[in-house]
Amino acid sequence: MSIEPLSITNDRTSSGRRRRSASVIVAAVLVVVSVLAVGMGASGASTASTAPKPPTTAPFTAPTSVTLADTPPPWPIPADAKPYITAAGLPILGAEQLAVHYHAHLDIVADGAKVTVPAGIGFVIKNGRETGITVIHTHDPSGVIHIESATDVPYTLGQLFTEWGVALSATQLGGLHADSTHVFAVYVNGRRFTGDPATLQLKKHLEIALWYGPSTDTPKVPKSYHFPAGL
Repeated sequence: MSIEPLSITNDRTSSGRRRRSASVIVAAVLVVVSVLAVGMGASGASTASTAPKPPTTAPFTAPTSVTLADTPPPWPIPADAKPYITAAGLPILGAEQLAVHYHAHLDIVADGAKVTVPAGIGFVIKNGRETGITVIHTHDPSGVIHIESATDVPYTLGQLFTEWGVALSATQLGGLHADSTHVFAVYVNGRRFTGDPATLQLKKHLEIALWYGPSTDTPKVPKSYHFPAGL
């Protein structure tokens, strides 16, 4: 007669163990689900953080105090740089200011031909001698744009083109105009930019490509530029 109570106790013990085992399994599943959810969230955050950021823009007002070139390339620098530098809203300095110092690169392709970005943009030359310089300038025809400033404020591509003396807007590059048969396309680090290129803010190691050609052609532009050591 003592066997029956023992049998009931064992059944209860077994049932309790099964309940505890089920609880452990459920808890384990919940932990796995939580880990997966966190992992997926981290992965999503990582993907979002590595996604290309859109180009930064800054306000730019086309100048009215100087006449900008509305002619086909090539575009020489102005004989007298001072009024163009002033029209760009830039200071004329006696020497380079290096508190803020970075570089961007500009490529221009017009009807399949590379257009030279000339040396000397942003320099004031008098009697063959350099007498002034501004914060945005070019030292050579490589397309490298030097930004050297005493303060970290936004500078735009429109300012560079103003001191160069060349018209630039969403539909115009000098005397090259977008129309029913020609396209003016702007790319930043290989990605199409559909806004006004004059508002593009210059940033460190930015690759800006301006392309003009027949609407039947597919633009081919660089996605990056190999800056020399130290730039």
